[in-house]
Amino acid sequence: MRNPDHYLQHLYDSVKPAEGFEARTPEEWQAWRARLKEQFVRLLGVPEGRQELAPVLLESVDCGSYTRERIAISTFGPLTMPAYVLIPKTYDRERGAVIAIHGHGYGSRDLVGLNPDGSEKTGDDPGYQRNFALELVRRGHLTIVPELLGFGDRRLAEDAEKGDSCYRLSTNLLMMGQTMAGHRVFETLRCVDYVLSRGDAAPDRIGCMGISGGGLVSAFAAAIDERLAAAVVSGYANTFQASILSVHHCIDNFIPGLSQLAELPDLLGLIAPRPLLIEAGTEDPIFPVAAADEAHDKLRAIYRQSNAETLLAYDRFEGDHQISGKLAFDWFAGIWPTREVQHERA
Repeated sequence: MRNPDHYLQHLYDSVKPAEGFEARTPEEWQAWRARLKEQFVRLLGVPEGRQELAPVLLESVDCGSYTRERIAISTFGPLTMPAYVLIPKTYDRERGAVIAIHGHGYGSRDLVGLNPDGSEKTGDDPGYQRNFALELVRRGHLTIVPELLGFGDRRLAEDAEKGDSCYRLSTNLLMMGQTMAGHRVFETLRCVDYVLSRGDAAPDRIGCMGISGGGLVSAFAAAIDERLAAAVVSGYANTFQASILSVHHCIDNFIPGLSQLAELPDLLGLIAPRPLLIEAGTEDPIFPVAAADEAHDKLRAIYRQSNAETLLAYDRFEGDHQISGKLAFDWFAGIWPTREVQHERA
């Protein structure tokens, strides 16, 4: 008796994504982009019960060159999302704001130099996420670090001693016709609402950066919301066939019917013509670099069709599943150069 390995390949080969990129003109690209975005939003599923943000300040800590605040905002229904807000002491709104999105681990504290209990990290190992929110605020960006659903303070009570609540939350959402990816993406977009409500960041200079599961959120949020003017996607740009469907991944990655709609590079291509930087480690065991190269090649074709090929950057670095930062940490400052601010005459 044959094992069913061949059946999985048969399924993949038999499905031709309905909106795989095939545009040959700018007009076809625009039409493809509009169709794919509409259908992708439908598959993600917008959580019901959008709420007023009603931000609440939970703490404020002077960290020398920046202030670290922890706030809570209301997002959808009864959901409340905590987030760190890192504010440079010499902040200039033209430096822009970046939403920094963590991957699997213990949540937002990992990105701001804290241990799970809130104490300061010590030692030389910053972990695979490399405290990247701190790197951004040190470069002058207002930096927002949301706590994704299922991690840190947002685990289920039954998982208080476990790493995350991805499995039970994801399976329950799937049974309700919703997705964990959709909840995380649309809650992250509430952070864009929050940044705009502050009034201290240029509204056309809001970006996002995420790794792994946070790379998914960064990519998908930028794909569907053009208020995100630029995106860094680390440890995620790949193909579904080579990664999500071939290597063991958390259930929070799965969206019913998505392979029938598009491959991952097509979805990343929705970000065009806005600036996009992808990071890929040559030794990443769960997002193979050969498929990352394939995704980049397809993205180049999409960006070329949108007349924006120079706005696509690729950091293919020696390393495994981790933040590189070689290009990313200074990238937003490079794409958002200092501009003259016109002052009205008194």
